[in-house]
Amino acid sequence: MSDLPNCPKCNSEYTYEVGSLLTCPECAHEWTALSGAADEKVHVWKDANGTVLQDGDTVTVIKDLKVKGSSSPIKGGTKVKNIRLIEGDHNIDCKIDGFGAMELKSEFVKKA
Repeated sequence: MSDLPNCPKCNSEYTYEVGSLLTCPECAHEWTALSGAADEKVHVWKDANGTVLQDGDTVTVIKDLKVKGSSSPIKGGTKVKNIRLIEGDHNIDCKIDGFGAMELKSEFVKKA
C-alpha cells in the first residue's frame, strides 16, 4: 500500500507524486505534501459577546434588523432556534417564525 495521503478534495486513495506535487487522478486536484495540513482550517463562529456558536444552538437577536422586502423588522429579543452555521458574510442559516428561512450575521445575535 502507498503511504501517500488521500486527496483532500474527493478523498480518493489513488494519489500519486509528480515532482513535488501530489495529484489525484479522479478529480485532478494537485497539492503539496506540506499544504495538506494547512488546508484543514477550523472555522469558529462567535456571537456578539464572543461566545462560540455551534450548529443547533438557540440564539437571540440583539437589535431590530430590517428585512428587505418586508415592512416589519425582526425585533430585538427574537429567539431563533436550531441555527445552522455556514460560510460567508451572513453565516447563520435559520428559520424565524413569521419571516421564514433567512440568513443572519453572527454579530447581531447572542447565544441564549
